[in-house]
Order: sequence, then C-alpha cells, then structure tokens
Amino acid sequence: MPVLDRDRALDDHDLRFMRARAVAGDWTAARDVIAAAGVGWERRGHRIWVLAEAAPDNAGEWLDAWLSATPDDPTAVTLYAAALSERAGRARGAAPAARTSQDQFRSFGELSAQARVQAQRAVTLTADDPVPCNILLGSMFGDAEHRGAFREVLAEAKRRDRFDFEVHSTAVTFLCEKWFGSHDAMFAAARETASEAPPGTGVTMLPLLAHLEYAMRQYSWGKVSTSALVDCRRYFRRPDVQRELDECVTKWRSPGSPTHAKALICENWLAIAYALSGRREECKAVFERIGPHAASHIWSYFFGSTIGGFTANWAWANRVR
Repeated sequence: MPVLDRDRALDDHDLRFMRARAVAGDWTAARDVIAAAGVGWERRGHRIWVLAEAAPDNAGEWLDAWLSATPDDPTAVTLYAAALSERAGRARGAAPAARTSQDQFRSFGELSAQARVQAQRAVTLTADDPVPCNILLGSMFGDAEHRGAFREVLAEAKRRDRFDFEVHSTAVTFLCEKWFGSHDAMFAAARETASEAPPGTGVTMLPLLAHLEYAMRQYSWGKVSTSALVDCRRYFRRPDVQRELDECVTKWRSPGSPTHAKALICENWLAIAYALSGRREECKAVFERIGPHAASHIWSYFFGSTIGGFTANWAWANRVR
C-alpha cells in the first residue's frame, strides 16, 4: 500500500516548493510560480487554487503583502478571489444539504458573494485568462439567483479557452441534479464538450464525471450502504455505461500518457469507475499510474471517505487481503 499523499498540488513539485516559500512570507514566490505556467491555463488555474488553499482565512500575510504592493495585479486579485471561494467551501462543508445548518449556508452565501465581487474584478482586468471566469462560475453556487448569468460567464470562459478543464467540470457540476440542473442537462454538457474536444484533453473524461454524479445522486444520495453500493455497481456494469467509459478513455489516452495538470484527477475518476465495474486488472494499472495521489473526493460518494475508498479499492485491485 503506498503512503497516501492528499496534497492538492499533486505531482507539481515546483508548486510545492514555491508554495512553501510563499507561506514563509515571500509572496513573490507565489507570483513567480503562477507566471511560470504562462498561457498553460489549466496549469495556471491549478497553481492558483492550490495557493488559495494555503492562504489563511484573513487572506494571509503573504497575500495581503502582494495585494498591498500591486493592488491591480490581475493575478493577485484572481488569487484573492480563489481564496475567498475556498473559504466559502470550507464554511459550507461537504455534507448534503439536509445535514448542513442555516449558519453554514449563510456563511457560504456571504463568502461566495465576496468571491464573486473579486472574481468579476479579475475578469475585467484580464482579456484571455479563463481562470477568473471559472472562479466567478464557482461563486454562483452560493446563490441560485445568479443562474441566469451562468451561461453568459460560461460563454466568455469558452471564448478565452474553449476546452478548459476546470471551467467545464464546474459547468457539469453546476448543471447536475444536486445543484441547479438535471441529469439530462449534465450529460448533455459533458458529452457535447467531450465530443468536440481534441484527443488527450481532460474534458474528454467529463462523461465519466457525469456517470459518477448520476450514480451518486440516484443510488447513494445522503447514504453510504451495502445496498447502495450494489446498485452503483449494477449501474456501472451496464453495457451502455461500459461502452461510453471505454470511449472516453480511448480518446483521452490515444495521443499517449496525459500530461495536463489535472490528469491525476481523471485517473482517480477512472480508478473509481473500474472498481465499480469490477474490472480489476484495469483498475490495478490505473492505481500504478496514480501512485500515492488520492486526488478525488468522489471516492467518498460510494465508499464513505476518500481515504477509505482509495485504500480499500487499491487492496482489491492488488489482491491484498
């Protein structure tokens, strides 16, 4: 069993090193590691979100120092918006709505509103970067009244980067039944994007995300039980689901091993799908590529917790009793 690594930086070792420098007080390290991503928008967004998580609830001395030094720096404003969005997510918690208090919802809404203001400012300060658009989309989860603006912001994000992984995964989540859409809307968004995207891009795996969200909502919503897991496994073993799973993987991996910033997230989705499908050998091969990176909360949808689901299915794939 590998020693698990839950660090959201994943295999970006430059990010890990520069984050440590930033947290120690050198805000220029955060600026420089984001700048090094250039117009690799997925890598840029990944680094911004990880650094946002590292900012304490008061924004953090290093981020405050950056904003004081260059208050109109679009990267600093984008990072501040992401930090507020991270705070909103922590305030709400990960429990279903029925187990979330009114105080949690209120804090989630207030912090999401603050994130929305800063994200909108970052959007106006940039011309081509889709990351502020994605943060703005994420802030709309805090208030259903903003659903009308969602498609407008999504269209602008697509103009900036047609197949940005974070933008489209946010859209699929927003349109799923547990938030503001339906199963049909979710699958339509995922499939349209995946069909149009070039081979090797992360968005070609979005139909798999839709299947995972569907199975959770239909069979495991608000519960984790043996009977729910049986139903989820039955769903994933349907021929039509298996066919679409294989189509996604073929298109995603056809140019070679994926190297995009969130490849390990997609690998975790794939390990979950193969585990639910009973495809042990394929699951084992995916775990070998994943290594120690238990990188998706979706394990908890079906197995109770991310760590518990990851370790139990690693043991199953590797025939460890």
